[in-house]
Amino acid sequence: MTSSKVSEDAGAGGAVEAGGTLGYEQARDELIEVVRRLEAGGTSLEESLALWERGEELAKVCRRWLDGARERLDAALAEDAQDSQDGQRDSGKE
Repeated sequence: MTSSKVSEDAGAGGAVEAGGTLGYEQARDELIEVVRRLEAGGTSLEESLALWERGEELAKVCRRWLDGARERLDAALAEDAQDSQDGQRDSGKE
């Protein structure tokens, strides 16, 4: 199997979001499959390297999604805390 075949196999399993990037779940699932194939062995050095490179790309996609989710969560928590503080100040004025 050539590296172009690895790329085709790796890309075929991942659904693409509207923006042209993989969604978190698709990247995670494809990464799991890449790791499974690497752990199973039986691939040539060239194919193993191509799989490893694809795995690195997928891990970065997952990390970006997780970082973005963390930022959104932090922003929501900060907004909630601010709303609570504002509510306490307002109730003290009555």
